[in-house]
Amino acid sequence: MTCNSSFVFSNAYLNYHFHSDHPFNQKRVVLAKELLEAANTLEQHEIIAPRLATDEELALFHDKAYIQAVKKASSGKMSADEGFEFGLGTEDTPIFTNMHEASSFLVGGSLNAVDTVLEEKSAHALNLGGGLHHGFKRKASGFCVYNDGAVAIKYMREKYNVRVLYVDTDAHHGDGVQWAFYEDPNVCTFSIHETGRYLFPGTGNVNERGIKEGHGYAFNLPVDAFTEDASFLQVYESALTEICAYFKPDVIVTQNGADPHAYDPLTHLCATMTIFEKIPLLAHEMAHQYCDGKWIALGGGGYDIWRVVPRAWAQIWNVMKTGHPKTGNIPDKWIKQWQPQAPVTLPDTWHDDPAIVPEIPRKAEITEKNAKFLLSLLKYTKNKQ
Repeated sequence: MTCNSSFVFSNAYLNYHFHSDHPFNQKRVVLAKELLEAANTLEQHEIIAPRLATDEELALFHDKAYIQAVKKASSGKMSADEGFEFGLGTEDTPIFTNMHEASSFLVGGSLNAVDTVLEEKSAHALNLGGGLHHGFKRKASGFCVYNDGAVAIKYMREKYNVRVLYVDTDAHHGDGVQWAFYEDPNVCTFSIHETGRYLFPGTGNVNERGIKEGHGYAFNLPVDAFTEDASFLQVYESALTEICAYFKPDVIVTQNGADPHAYDPLTHLCATMTIFEKIPLLAHEMAHQYCDGKWIALGGGGYDIWRVVPRAWAQIWNVMKTGHPKTGNIPDKWIKQWQPQAPVTLPDTWHDDPAIVPEIPRKAEITEKNAKFLLSLLKYTKNKQ
């Protein structure tokens, strides 16, 4: 299925930059874009520019005092104690010059993605600069200053009055977006992530289901550390299919962290590129089944920026545009361009050799534990239908 899709991008995304040693590196967005161009999958007319989100748009989710604090920090006028109150100036989220403008640009990219889809200019839109799902109403967290996903969903609710399904496949729990809509029955959140026993932010338990009118519209699937492709996909596909049937969304927003991969330095999951082909394929299928194709995809985590993120994120676009992922060899042009800068050997195929995943002694136990969490989630959706 070939679909009209839009790719949100600007080199200004590189301005969201904490410091040279920080694991969050937006060069990965450029690497993904140029991989697509080298593969002749992305054309210039499909690229749309982001914009600065206005203060009023940011305030759809963020506290106005927090927005002012980010502006103050951006100009170097905030003390360490004052910054700590807002989660700014920490090891995870250090302050950098013009932080407000750089962060607002990522949010504006997601808002432009929303408009192009909900005004039916494109069936799908991809903003790889977005997906900063840990930002809170009045606090930065986990590399995230402004939460573009939460702002974009608030924007959709106010401007278009649609029911939104937010699907988060980052290895870290999508906490900021979940809590933003924990009381809202018109926004359903689903996060599959590594269990918080060992990983930031430590939330995302299966019993986090929403409160008040939002009870029953938050879903979490915390998979065990060292989960591999087969178990991940089995529980993910079953859960998402059931949740879509239960909620029947008008639009789907996906956050596509690439950090469940076995190479990722910050997580403990053992996935390969196989899941990053199936995740967008299922989103594409569900969007066409329930939402007339309306699908907005965001970036997210992913800290092996050379071997993993470009391929994983390029496959989202490949599925959006053509209905299927790329196979075979990575273009030589892309490898020759970037290998001199890369500290690791760049992959030469879209797929991974299964041998990159070490033998996991607890594989059967992990698979069983993940299946039990799935049963708990499925029981809940069936009870609510």
